[in-house]
Amino acid sequence: MTDAAQALSLEQAPWVPRYNPWLIAVVVAMAAFMEFLDTSIANVALPYMAGSLSATNDESTWVLTTYLVSNAIVLPISGWFAVAFGRKRFFMVCLAIFTVSSVLCGLAPSLGLLLVFRVLQGAGGGGLQPMAQAILADTFPPEKRGLAFAMYGITAVVAPTIGPTLGGWITFNYSWRWIFFINLPVGILALGLVLRLIEDPPYLSRLKAAGVKLDYIGVALLAVGVGALQIFLDKGQEDDWLGSHFILTLMIVAAVCLLSLVVWEWFRKDPIIDVRLFRNFNYLSANLMMFTLGILLFSSLVMLPLFLQTLLGYTAELAGLVLSGGGVVVLLAMPIVGQLTTKFQARYIIAFGWACLAIAMYYSTQRLDLFLSFRAAAWLRVAQAAGLGFLFVTITLISYVGMPPEKNNAVAGMINFMRNIGSSVGTSMVTTLLARRSQFHQTILVGHATPGSQSFQNIINGSARRLVHSGISPPDALVRAYATFYQAVQAQAATLAYIDIFKVLELGAAIMFVLSFLLRKNDPRAGGAAAVG
Repeated sequence: MTDAAQALSLEQAPWVPRYNPWLIAVVVAMAAFMEFLDTSIANVALPYMAGSLSATNDESTWVLTTYLVSNAIVLPISGWFAVAFGRKRFFMVCLAIFTVSSVLCGLAPSLGLLLVFRVLQGAGGGGLQPMAQAILADTFPPEKRGLAFAMYGITAVVAPTIGPTLGGWITFNYSWRWIFFINLPVGILALGLVLRLIEDPPYLSRLKAAGVKLDYIGVALLAVGVGALQIFLDKGQEDDWLGSHFILTLMIVAAVCLLSLVVWEWFRKDPIIDVRLFRNFNYLSANLMMFTLGILLFSSLVMLPLFLQTLLGYTAELAGLVLSGGGVVVLLAMPIVGQLTTKFQARYIIAFGWACLAIAMYYSTQRLDLFLSFRAAAWLRVAQAAGLGFLFVTITLISYVGMPPEKNNAVAGMINFMRNIGSSVGTSMVTTLLARRSQFHQTILVGHATPGSQSFQNIINGSARRLVHSGISPPDALVRAYATFYQAVQAQAATLAYIDIFKVLELGAAIMFVLSFLLRKNDPRAGGAAAVG
């Protein structure tokens, strides 16, 4: 064989990293877990932050919003940064920014500075998720990607589940500042390991050598559009949605900027977001499914503990224990799913996952009531989490079907962006529907409690007599009887609202189940490769 032929053969040979791929997977999963954890760990600490920094509870919610905004802006353009600066270098810069800004958040003397540092933290975290996933996609051959994505999926699903419980425990026993300080040792360790173990594949060097231009207009449209969208979703219910001029303005700005961004990037030769990838049906469907999964994952994650704490009197710690069973199920399911991806077409595994999720949401509508026991609630969460493991891994896997390796960074950035936006939509949907449907059901229930209703009068009189027997004066007993009845109506109305939301989630999962069968076939033995014929 001639020297030229040997060089060509080496050029076409698949790239193999110098170190054990599973060691690399542990390192990038560690960095991603730290970032996933920070999306939810601060939620329960907001009242403590407000009291410590002399801020109102409403002002403290910007601690979450600022992080989500900067995080969402960086996610879709992380693929461009990886090409422009090198993926390893970009990953390390993001990791360093995230770690340093975490320490600064813990040291912040005022709310204003805390918000500035949270913006930096969100920007650094925005590059960790997609780069970790893209590194796994390049490090493992297509037939083993399912197993690698299973490890990544564990961090993506389990971290938000344990975040509120861990954040509550740290805040209660130590200080809210320690929920940020704990990132320091993990960040330093991860930085050292990334420096030692991670390397860029050859195709990234070729792309970087070809040169990339910064799309200033695209960046501006993305930053303004995504920022407005994220604030619109986060603050909409709080400000009565379109009843607020501020929220209406945000909606218009988001719509105009994001639509303009799609048009601009479609015709640009070197786009900062490659929107032309959406011509691939599998990629388009995978993004839609990941968006829907984000809605269902975070909706159910918010709803069950909220129901237990507001209506059944659970503490945050006890509600967290209810969620822990679901986390264990995901931990057990992910490796199994990773193995299944090497034996069955991904679309069938995805369909099974959506079917499990739809059945779980239907089961939730049947079991949810004000007499729900701890054990029943724990099993409810187990049922809701059972399908997640079958979805996260395989949807991620199917998004790479038919994609050339040089598009891995762009694919990872967009798929993570869609999940994050889905989680924001899910949280907003829960808060909005809960308020609106509770009001609707309360109106219906109160409509039956008229003075002419004999059953209503019997309830009030019976309650008043019991109160009189306990030593309360008849006038006060009657007032308390009415108050008790109204509280019961509110609780029943809220329960019915929760059931309505689970019905919406059930419908969404059922639609995705049908869409699963339209996905392109993949060869299970070749992971992300499309099947022939």
